[in-house]
Amino acid sequence: MTAPLEGVAPRTIYYEDMQIGQQESLIHTVTESDISAFADLTGDHNPIHIDKAHGAASRFGSNIAHGIYTASLLSAILGMRLPGPGSIYVSQTLQFKAPVRPGDTVTVTATVKDLQDKGRRVTLDCAAEVDGLAVMSGEAVVMAPKKPTA
Repeated sequence: MTAPLEGVAPRTIYYEDMQIGQQESLIHTVTESDISAFADLTGDHNPIHIDKAHGAASRFGSNIAHGIYTASLLSAILGMRLPGPGSIYVSQTLQFKAPVRPGDTVTVTATVKDLQDKGRRVTLDCAAEVDGLAVMSGEAVVMAPKKPTA
């Protein structure tokens, strides 16, 4: 399994340097091994995710990735790129709109929507799509790190 941001250098964007509209994306192709590893990590072995025969007989026609797996790609962005190391996840809302299947290439994007000086809170619009089709949307709130004084 390859981590979604493997080979991408972490970067911290301090609260004082953030701007409304600033965004970061990652692109990741979901594999069977991603889904299997996520099932093993979480204990969620729902057959819709891991049993090919069950997936083929479902309304989706195939296995699908865990919705929370797709959402977890947001954590990679928030923890490693925007704001990055030193940020603290406060809350997340999610709406799952369509399935993500093994082999799908997912583009996940976080966009700064609001900045609140008190507590250095940053609200970000979050989206995921496959081939231009929205598969997930939501909103995250994080505490961004303060710029160190010289």
